[in-house]
Amino acid sequence: MRSVSTCWEPVRRQALACVVWPVLALAPLAPALAEDAALQQAQALVQQGDALAAFQLLDALEAQRAGDPVFDAAMGRAAFAAAQYSRAVMAWERVVATQPDNLAAQMELARALHAVGDRRGVQALAEQVRMRAIPVDAALSIDQFLVSYDRMGHEGLSTWKGHIDVTLARDSNVNVGPGLDAPALSPPGTPPWSLAPGSEAQRASYGALLGNIRGRHVLDARWSLIAAATAEVRGHSGAGKPYDSQQIDANAGVSYRIERHEWMLSAQGATYRQDGDTMRNIGGLLGEWIYRLDGFRQWDTFVQMQSLRYPAQGLRNARRAVAGTSYVHVMRNGSLFYAGVYGGQESPRASGVDNLGFDLAGLRGGVQWAVSAQWAAFTHLNVERRRYAATDPFFGVTRRDRQTHWVLGVSWLPAPGWRITPQWALTHNDSTLPITDYDRRVFSITLRREF
Repeated sequence: MRSVSTCWEPVRRQALACVVWPVLALAPLAPALAEDAALQQAQALVQQGDALAAFQLLDALEAQRAGDPVFDAAMGRAAFAAAQYSRAVMAWERVVATQPDNLAAQMELARALHAVGDRRGVQALAEQVRMRAIPVDAALSIDQFLVSYDRMGHEGLSTWKGHIDVTLARDSNVNVGPGLDAPALSPPGTPPWSLAPGSEAQRASYGALLGNIRGRHVLDARWSLIAAATAEVRGHSGAGKPYDSQQIDANAGVSYRIERHEWMLSAQGATYRQDGDTMRNIGGLLGEWIYRLDGFRQWDTFVQMQSLRYPAQGLRNARRAVAGTSYVHVMRNGSLFYAGVYGGQESPRASGVDNLGFDLAGLRGGVQWAVSAQWAAFTHLNVERRRYAATDPFFGVTRRDRQTHWVLGVSWLPAPGWRITPQWALTHNDSTLPITDYDRRVFSITLRREF
């Protein structure tokens, strides 16, 4: 008769087989399951707002898993959310290399390239990807307020670009004259006076043609030559004919860049002609420091020294010094906001005309909302105060100005390289001198061709 232990031996072996063999079969899959758990943990960290921890978690696995599209996509998302944009570019480039038809990956790559400022890389992608990934190019919508040179591409190549603008507009005060009731605003004790015929605000339509070109020639990894030039011709209708004008602005200099910092020093020159006569010439220097936190955020601090000369009015010749700083933040959907502060002084060169000199201080800011890939709405506000140095010899009061300039408009990209911008611009100068107290409204439509 067999013992009890002998009877239970087959059962014991069967039980061991049921437990051990599944464990042995799943053993090769354990690393993969652990890695997938790491991806899930990284995704949860990103959703919880701790993108940096997610990036660090995946960074430790990148050497082993780079080339796996699932891992690379997770790495790209975590790196972008953690503002590690260069690493996001590398991760999404690997995804696109293994899956060239993956449009979603191409869009993410476009966003990452945009973040590091690689416009050439973005332009190399398919048009439908460019249009969907980066709604209305924010920088071009505010370049009338914040002037900067084209920066180096991701590969450190020389760059140049420009545009041609054609504008049609209606101006409510082309001569920047006071209203008809200006004499009623005369301060008490002012000698009798009246506006000369045609000195009050004059309405006119105008057309303008503007061309701009700017660029950078890279000498090495840190040094570049920079230059820009703008020319504009403006012609008016009716009462505005005497204010037909031509203007040329140019500057050239050097740039030194290291990591996130860029310093620029450039010489500036400008001339303004009106009704066939040269009204003003400007020469000076501009020093600029740009600190780029990343491809979406930057600080721009400047110091500008200028010499202003008026050929027909020598007493107005002056020296001007202005310094300020601005912050720009481009949101990841293409919207943006910016704000800045500045201050300075304009001092007459001639003696005995201190009433023409003034201190100035100003604030400016703006918002652009990306409605879609082709449409954006924007607004800009600039408030400036000017305090003059001496009493006006005729009115017997010290001039104080508070000027408010507000712009509201939309930007439409009907096709690549083309932009149409209708906008309202309203200016109000609140002055203690009645002849410099004025309102101005300009409605314009600008067609731009970029190249």
